[in-house]
Amino acid sequence: METLIPTINRLQEVFLTVGAEIIQLPQIVVVGSQVSQQNTHTRKSFLISLFSMSNYILRFSAVIKNETLLTLVCLGVKAEEWGTFLHCKNQIFTDFQEIRREIEAETERGSGDNKGISSEPMYLKIFSPKVLNLTLVDLPGITKVPVGDQPEDIEAQVQEMILSFISNPNSLILAVSPANSDLATSDALKLAREVDPDGRRTLLVVSKLDLMDAGTDALEVLLGRVIPVRLGIIGVVNRSQHDINTKKSLDDSMKDELSFLQRHYPSLASRAGSHYLAKTLSRLLMHHIRDCLPDLKTRVTVLSAQYQARLNSYGQPVEDHSATLLQIVTKFASDYCNTIEGTARHIQTSELCGGARICYIFHETFGRTLQSIDPLGGLTELDILTAIRNATGPRPALFVPEVSFELLVKRQIKRLEEPSLRCVELVHEELQRIIQHCSSFSTQELLRFPKLHDSIVEVVTGLLRKRLPITNEMVHSLIAIELAYINTKHPDFTDAAQVSASVNSQQVINFSLQQATNVSFIALQKTAEVVLCEAVSITFHIQTLTSISLLVAEEKAPPAGFGSPSKGQAINLLDTVSVPASRKLSAREQRDCEVIQRLIKCYFLIVRKSIQDSVPKTVMHFLVNFVKEHLQSELVGQLYKQPLLQELLIESQDTAQQRTEVAQMLEALKKASNIISEIRETHLW
Repeated sequence: METLIPTINRLQEVFLTVGAEIIQLPQIVVVGSQVSQQNTHTRKSFLISLFSMSNYILRFSAVIKNETLLTLVCLGVKAEEWGTFLHCKNQIFTDFQEIRREIEAETERGSGDNKGISSEPMYLKIFSPKVLNLTLVDLPGITKVPVGDQPEDIEAQVQEMILSFISNPNSLILAVSPANSDLATSDALKLAREVDPDGRRTLLVVSKLDLMDAGTDALEVLLGRVIPVRLGIIGVVNRSQHDINTKKSLDDSMKDELSFLQRHYPSLASRAGSHYLAKTLSRLLMHHIRDCLPDLKTRVTVLSAQYQARLNSYGQPVEDHSATLLQIVTKFASDYCNTIEGTARHIQTSELCGGARICYIFHETFGRTLQSIDPLGGLTELDILTAIRNATGPRPALFVPEVSFELLVKRQIKRLEEPSLRCVELVHEELQRIIQHCSSFSTQELLRFPKLHDSIVEVVTGLLRKRLPITNEMVHSLIAIELAYINTKHPDFTDAAQVSASVNSQQVINFSLQQATNVSFIALQKTAEVVLCEAVSITFHIQTLTSISLLVAEEKAPPAGFGSPSKGQAINLLDTVSVPASRKLSAREQRDCEVIQRLIKCYFLIVRKSIQDSVPKTVMHFLVNFVKEHLQSELVGQLYKQPLLQELLIESQDTAQQRTEVAQMLEALKKASNIISEIRETHLW
């Protein structure tokens, strides 16, 4: 059991340079308010390890291991007790006044002369036959108001430092509170309760028992009747500033303390005082280390595996630049292609990425956009009628002209070009995003070499930029191909063509009936001249012919809105004749518009279906597949050049520093594992 505290001290020393927070070593942390009326205050974390000299002499005689003792022997120093600082290599202090001055000097060096605090720890080891094996972490005292040049947030800084130590679940909290103040307002107990609400690892020390008001004592407090503390409450009498100034010895101070306790607290004298506190702390720490040891072993093992994995991820220093560059480039190209194919090792679950997003663009974004386009959008009946009349020229049309259909359907097909080009742009953007995805998730080596990473991004971006206009030009060509030839013999266009033919046939029949009516009119006129002598018959025929003539004239009359000016109305030939914005269409005009609308809608749907199928194929062939097939060769051709190898494979400073820190931590963990393995568990219980 007595070897446990020295073992933890060795572990503390191992992790002091790399950070002991991660290992969560068992330790005792001293928390209290700032001592008043004293010139020297703790302004940084102060790790004090006490080594019992007698035990070390026995161990030293058996196995010479400790470097400090070796140095002491080599220097020929004869001293009963001495101390060493970690920041003072190979220097031994045999005068405790020198130790005091070195503490003050190191505090000034680390914290400055403005009474600020420093997070950099200071490590002191004391070897003496008058002490027990013990390790304490003394922290700056809790202060409320900045003094002198102290920063305004000094209180918050101190509390943050204290909480960082006592939050360690393996630490014992030594809360110090003066007897001449109310425990209910104790800052030390308040902070301890924040991290240890059950009080399972808190020990309360009531100091300054000799400074209480006359007629009062701390008996109720020491018996735990005011505030119960799980690990106990111990009262002590501190050395005064006068004792320090007069250099009163510790032996005399402890004798006076014992005398005071026997006079004022006779029932508690054997369970109070500095000596009893030291024995209690040593015993608590030994048992606490014993209880924490299994978890400590497990933690060291787990952390060793984690840091070994991290060190492996940073890679080894580059020896063969050519092989390293080819390996990284090949891996990046493979990860890039795998991300498109959906076979990458790192698959995102928060959003679509790579090939999945490209598929979504093709069939959801692009497909839905095309489906939302109205085949007749932007076309009014008057637009169609105007196109029909413009296509007939000066001659009246007997049939719906085919030229008007082609003119109008091309106008509608042209509307498919913009969403098609937007589809190309979206796929191009996703291919750009894949570069960052591979850099962040798939290729750890790229983080080591920032210049290589930037060069790879530049090459891939250039390849995509080079393929973008080619793909856009092909999509332009797809639309131009559809506009170049309106295939009215398309198999899917048969039904619409039949509708048009039937309408035209009906117009032929109507025209034939009109011609027959005109022929009958002429024949009746000639008959009237021959039988003019028969007045009654002639009269009858004249009336009949007149009625027929009126009907024919009405049929030939121009529709409203396109008629000639009435007699006597002035005509200005310089005026532009425009179609009225809105008017009622005749039956024939309505029928012609419906025919054109049917034809446009039918043919537009055919073209839209073709474009919806051909644009994704074009993008895949000219952009996606081309990049997949030529990415590695493009990277090798652009980057695998002898003058660039050294420059591209320069590690970033962050990566080199992180590798060094991880390697140091891994080395410390290995030493810790060896130290812990020296403890025989059978001797602990």
